[in-house]
Amino acid sequence: MTVATLTKTGAPQDLRVRNTRGAAAAGRAESRTKLTLYWLGGTLAALVFLVPLVWSVLRSFQSNDAIVATDPKAGDLFSLTTANFSALFSSDLDILRSVGNSLVVAVGTAVLTAVVATLAGYGFGRFTFRGRNVLFGLVVVTMMVPFQAIITPLYLQMNAMGLTDSRLGLVLFYTTVNLPFGVFVMRNAFETIPAEIEDSARVDGAGTMRALVSVLRPMLIPGMATSALYAFLASWTEFLGALTFLTDDRLYTLPLSLVNLQSGAYGAVNYGYLVAGAVVAMIPCVILYVALQRFYVAGLASGAVKG
Repeated sequence: MTVATLTKTGAPQDLRVRNTRGAAAAGRAESRTKLTLYWLGGTLAALVFLVPLVWSVLRSFQSNDAIVATDPKAGDLFSLTTANFSALFSSDLDILRSVGNSLVVAVGTAVLTAVVATLAGYGFGRFTFRGRNVLFGLVVVTMMVPFQAIITPLYLQMNAMGLTDSRLGLVLFYTTVNLPFGVFVMRNAFETIPAEIEDSARVDGAGTMRALVSVLRPMLIPGMATSALYAFLASWTEFLGALTFLTDDRLYTLPLSLVNLQSGAYGAVNYGYLVAGAVVAMIPCVILYVALQRFYVAGLASGAVKG
């Protein structure tokens, strides 16, 4: 059959249509495969994190006898009670005071870290001075130094300054530990903001603080939220520093009180109380992370792409 004949009968057009439909069908099949793999992977990843979380929450509403039972029955899993939480916040255990101490320390650390990191990031991101890169490199290197390596000299220094057995001392300690990461994030945040915006504010008569607070603040919020959230989570769950700097049990943070529950300082170990305390400890972390996750992701990604 000649080409003229094929054109006349319409066969080449039919072939092109079939090829186009075949390519579209293959594209849809590939998209469905990718979507299936995406949902499958996402579901598995979510289960890895959600199953322990849901299991802990269920256990926190069960009695100690049900938790340590050697022959548990399926029905016991849904035999729930609020007795653990009632006992946890009673005057005997008084976990609420530890929650308050942890909130004061964690919020103070988050605010102080965000403010100091913003000012330091402004210096590193906006000003050129001799040794700037070397100094910033030293700040980055300190992120790799475990705080256990410096906790002894810090304790001696802070004890000499009367800052041990003090919530203020603990805030300063946690700020020191978390500040390098905050400076790293805020320096990247400043470098993503065009200098022309600040120059325009200065031409309009704004000073340094006015430009920071009124002009640059909306663009700095993701970085500041990332620094604050990181510092809050790190100080809320930290144990060794609190154990080192605090001896007065009235100042104990929540991790210290939970360890006392675990070690039986209040009597025999009650795993119902212990799991309920762990659930109380995770509530602020989950709420804050859900509320600020979009800022957290944006802050971590700041500086990754410069246009």
